[in-house]
Amino acid sequence: MFQLFGQQVTVFEIVGFVAGIAGVWLTIKESIWNFPIGLINVTASLLLFYRSQLYSDTFQQAVYIVLLSYGWYHWSRGTKKKNDLSVSTSSVKLLMILLALAVTGSVAGGFLLGRYTNASYSYWDATGTSLSLIAQWMIARKKIENWILWMVVNMLYIGIYYFKHLNLYMVLYAIFLLMAVRGYYSWKKHLVKT
Repeated sequence: MFQLFGQQVTVFEIVGFVAGIAGVWLTIKESIWNFPIGLINVTASLLLFYRSQLYSDTFQQAVYIVLLSYGWYHWSRGTKKKNDLSVSTSSVKLLMILLALAVTGSVAGGFLLGRYTNASYSYWDATGTSLSLIAQWMIARKKIENWILWMVVNMLYIGIYYFKHLNLYMVLYAIFLLMAVRGYYSWKKHLVKT
């Protein structure tokens, strides 16, 4: 640990902070490089969250490794019609399925973490994890609604990290919130209606 702006921070926080911003910026730009940079971010974050007893966030980072790998593969393949994967909207049916998954994941995850671990903020943490995993899957499929979901997630995590005294990550998620707004408007320019 060392001091940064009067706060104790770890190397994991610094690496996660820098790679996180770079990864989201590359996602906004629709660059496939967001995936390898994202893998650096989630590895550092996984270690940080485990040490902070945010087990749902730790699990989330582990699943991100799979989702980032899936997204990297999917973006490199494109679609059957062309080599590029286009930004599109989600159907109402898909959004209802994702909502059901989010509620189920939040309630089940919060219950399990609260009952069987010493997790901090178990239901809030599980909700953030459920929504984040869905948003990350939506990025892999280039669904524009991912950015709206990230806005909600980022506001939730700003609060969690404030109470856990992870100040650098609190600032990171405030930046992510602004980047999610930017990402939405950037992707909207390339939107293909489905």
